[in-house]
Amino acid sequence: MCGIFCVYNYQGDVAKYRQRALELSKQIRHRGPDWSGCIVADNHIICHERLAIVGIDTGAQPLTNDDESLILTVNGEIYNHKKLEGQLKQPTAFKTHSDCEVILHTYNEIGTDVCAKLDGMFSWALLDRRSEKARLVAARDPIGITTLYIGRVSAHPETVYIASELKSLNEECDQIDEFPPGHFFDSEDGQFHRYFKPDWWEAERIPTAPVDYRQLRESLTTAVRKRLMAEVPYGVLLSGGLDSSLISSIAVREAARISATAQSDAEDIDTRSARYFPRMHSFSVGLPGAPDLLAARKVAKFLKTAHHEFTYTVQEGLDAVSDVIFHLETYDVTTVRASTPMYLLSRRIKSTGVKMVLSGEGSDEVFGGYLYFHYAPNPDEFHKECVTRVHNLHTSDCLRANKSTMAWGLEARVPFLDKDFLQVAMNVQPQDKLCSKDLMEKAIIRRAFDVDFPDAGFTPEEITKGPYLPHDVLWRQKEQFSDGVGYSWIDSLKESADAKVSDDDMANAKARFPFDTPDTKEAYLYRKLFEQHFPQKACLSSVQRWVPRTDWGCSADPSGRAQKIHNSTTH
Repeated sequence: MCGIFCVYNYQGDVAKYRQRALELSKQIRHRGPDWSGCIVADNHIICHERLAIVGIDTGAQPLTNDDESLILTVNGEIYNHKKLEGQLKQPTAFKTHSDCEVILHTYNEIGTDVCAKLDGMFSWALLDRRSEKARLVAARDPIGITTLYIGRVSAHPETVYIASELKSLNEECDQIDEFPPGHFFDSEDGQFHRYFKPDWWEAERIPTAPVDYRQLRESLTTAVRKRLMAEVPYGVLLSGGLDSSLISSIAVREAARISATAQSDAEDIDTRSARYFPRMHSFSVGLPGAPDLLAARKVAKFLKTAHHEFTYTVQEGLDAVSDVIFHLETYDVTTVRASTPMYLLSRRIKSTGVKMVLSGEGSDEVFGGYLYFHYAPNPDEFHKECVTRVHNLHTSDCLRANKSTMAWGLEARVPFLDKDFLQVAMNVQPQDKLCSKDLMEKAIIRRAFDVDFPDAGFTPEEITKGPYLPHDVLWRQKEQFSDGVGYSWIDSLKESADAKVSDDDMANAKARFPFDTPDTKEAYLYRKLFEQHFPQKACLSSVQRWVPRTDWGCSADPSGRAQKIHNSTTH
């Protein structure tokens, strides 16, 4: 991933404004520390901050066609770039080895229809100068794994700003909105257009297909295999919980399988990374003695990964909170709690030379894994909540995974949000996803990878490879990441907020923060820190708070420990 910034239809001396554009782009250089690029064309400016993962020798951006009538800046990875290259109708000479260049050439042939053909995580902006009036097309991936914002200045509404992060826009624009996932923006009509239209997107449509465990397992395996595309050292984030452990196990198996075979020219998936770096590295973080550290250690030993275990103190975590809020650009309590250890871990990972990791975000939304799902009143409501949570991932877990890692120039890839896997998983009837006091949450995906489960549909060849994970790990109960790194972490955050925010502050919270008023001292502190970094009113519009379904009778505290069901279910 990288950082992108562009200004379309600037009103003023564009040559003079170039330096200001470079300064604004520099605000997100942490996302792309490897190289910077800038093209000024007419009254438009396109910038790029590069993190080199694929095509490291030739992939500098912005990318252009031969006559520079098309200029593209991209943040992301296109996993099906080989397939798309093969579908081009016109003879095309690629200038780079970047997986993103195919966007430029496919757009040249089919226009905005390119968006729906991309399989990956991406945010991009393309300037089309082939007509008398230049056209800006910008797009964001279906779920919002990558971050993207659009800004405007009321004095010049014809000017459009696009940036990977808020901090490139907050001093320049008086209107800033999060760019909606699964859409593209077209300057020809000034509107967003939805291109991602899967049949499961509408929550009111309740699926009726029974689970096919083998299909579920194979589609997740393919999703992981796609993401082993890199020319740099890579690894896995391993908390020892179900999601990260499953992704790690699949990645180890696929990397071994890929490295043992030759790359086929006919294969659609780019698998160079597993040949360059066949030994899988795993990374975990927590307070000393944290549940996650102990569980991750066990999984790493089972998978035989090169494991790296990092610890931090409560004080180190508290000291980082302000920086975390600056990088995350949110004051949501849940996101700040979970992002701080991930932010600290990402810094340590980058120091090892690793630039890309696989992570387990998305599983809890897809399968109803949060403990409050035990309180769902019926299967239909369970499914609707899953769909809603997937819709809102870009405001919480995706935002956390992207910005916590990219703060240090580390890329996180999330197989559970692969669009083909989602097509399978989100079309399973909700009855097969339900949890109860007698059945642990996410039993459906646990069973799909449990060699002892008779309906999992394992082939004899799969069985000979043994279990994916130790049984007690496969059936370990959900821990919120902010809980698993050490139960005292959240308690310490609350105690720190209690010491810094007075009762008088809370009594006057409505007057101080009339919009989205904080209701706890912890929320008040994060809101105060957010305002210090982003005092402009326009910065508030993109923030959303994550809370459980209190109308289902569960606690409003997002910590998993706050739910009565914690440690009371079995499989």
